[in-house]
Parts: sequence; C-alpha cells; structure tokens
Amino acid sequence: MVLVKFKVTPPEAWLLRRFARHLALDLDDAIYVGKPRGPLADAEDSWWRRAKFAATCRAMDLIIAGNRHLAEAVRSYGVHVEIVPTPLDYERYRQSTPDAARALRLVWIGLPENLIHLEPLKPVIARLQATWPELKLRVVCSRFPEWGDSVVERVQWSPESEVPALASADIGLMPLSDNEWTRGKCAFKLLQYMAAALPCVASPVGANSELITHEYNGFLATTAAEWYEALYRLLASPELRTSVGMRGLAHVRTHYSVPGVASRTAALIAGLARGTIVPLSPDRRTL
Repeated sequence: MVLVKFKVTPPEAWLLRRFARHLALDLDDAIYVGKPRGPLADAEDSWWRRAKFAATCRAMDLIIAGNRHLAEAVRSYGVHVEIVPTPLDYERYRQSTPDAARALRLVWIGLPENLIHLEPLKPVIARLQATWPELKLRVVCSRFPEWGDSVVERVQWSPESEVPALASADIGLMPLSDNEWTRGKCAFKLLQYMAAALPCVASPVGANSELITHEYNGFLATTAAEWYEALYRLLASPELRTSVGMRGLAHVRTHYSVPGVASRTAALIAGLARGTIVPLSPDRRTL
C-alpha cells in the first residue's frame, strides 16, 4: 500500500501495520507542519500534527521523498528513505526565444494562496521599469495581485493557457519565504519554466537550491539587491537568457522526465512488494 500526502493517528498506524504486508509513503510536501498565514509568518506547528506524522512514518517500510529537506525530516524515524524528485511532462511545453519586437515579460505561475511570495518583488520590478518602461510581470493564476495594470499582466490559468503564457515570456520567477513549509516544496514552477527554456530566478529554499546551479542554469537570490542584479543581467542580455534557459531545459530533460522518474519509483515499489527494497545507486539519487 502506498500513501500519498496522508497522515494517520497512532491507532490507525497500528491497524495499517497489522493488516498491510508492505507500506510506503510518497512525500512531496512538508505535511508535518501547516502552511504559514502570511509571507513573513512561520509555518504552523502543533504536537498533534507532529504525532500523527511520526506515527505514519514509523509504520512505513519505505518513504519516497521529493527533496533532500523532506528526506532529512523523516530519517530520525528509522525508516528507509529514497529521494525521487517530482517529474514533468516537458514535451507539452513550447520553448521561449528572445524576440526584440516583443516587450519584455517576467512570469510567475501558481496557486492563489502562493501570491504572497510575490509581494517583496514589487519594488524590485518598479526599479527595473526605470530602465525597461514596458516591462511587466505576467501572472498566470486564478487571482492576481493588485499592483495596477502598469505592472501586472493578468492571464487566467487553464491547461490551455499556461503553455503559450510561458512560451511568450522571458524570465521565470519563483520567490519564496524561508520556513519549514516552503523548504519542503519541490520546485514545480521551476520545472515548468525550464521546460519552456526560460531562465529562472528563485529563492534558495527547498528544492530550488537542488534544481538550480547558480549562474549556470538559473540564478538564486535572497535579498532585494540580489533579485535586482540577477533580473537586470538577464533583461540586459538576450544571449544570457538563451544560454541559461537552454541549460535549464537540458537539465529537466535529463533528470526530471516522467519516464525516468516513473522507472525509479516503479523499481522501489517493486522491491517493496518483494520485501527486498533495493536502494537507488548514489548517482540515481543525485538531483
């Protein structure tokens, strides 16, 4: 039996262990804490949430973690842990290319509750507009920040709209606050940007730091000054945008393809069913 993003109480864990021959947990979020209520707030914590998570982990034979931070969070429970990243069907994305006739666009895609992470970038983008007056932030979502039409370009998210919205942008953004919840995130936005050959700028939090090699296939930025410098360099150089974007695309194709990740997961589950989990080789664990 494989549980996904699921916690059980200690009695429920006992029942699962009693009646299931083999148990696995697929973990791609920090479900042992609650989502913060604001951009500067800490993750919500409680003894009961932690107790359920501990009981769940101790009942498992195998935990498949989406990044290194999640893996470290469960190692103390004495269960076998393997890191297998979130995959992406990169073939459905179209690659972005610089276009001098097109106004420059930064892009952010995500859920409405994650819009809070964009707020610290508002003054950075306003400063960049002094050099590139037509620059806008394209937000692909079902809700949008109230920054005014001079800054935000609204694109209603749908499975059909996200691909062209990314393909006609220039730089992907993934800002995050740094807390126990965000460190468990698995960088799916970055995978989407890279699949569209977009150069990315991201906070060095969670899987972002595993996916991006700074100044090679993307940029990592913490302070407003670092965000400004990274974005300025990319906006000023179409050649840099292209080279960084293509290296990101190659990285996603090599390490995050659906067939590749699926085969790794299948191998682990097959081993679990036989009762002989075969650890992934160190090179296959490397993200």
